[in-house]
Amino acid sequence: MSRFTVTNMSCGHCTEAIEKSIQAIDPTATVACDLATKIVTVESFISDRAVSEAIREAGYDVSARAAT
Repeated sequence: MSRFTVTNMSCGHCTEAIEKSIQAIDPTATVACDLATKIVTVESFISDRAVSEAIREAGYDVSARAAT
């Protein structure tokens, strides 16, 4: 499981866009977005780099990441 900080995630539309973008490359991924902490937690077989790129392609900045 990996955690990503997405500082410009601010609403339900943001979380939906991020979840869809990640699940487009891994439909089995488990994605949890926490608006209060700006943390996206992902459980997936794809690499952290691929997840970061998916978040960026959805229009959001990934400022930091930390494995859990």
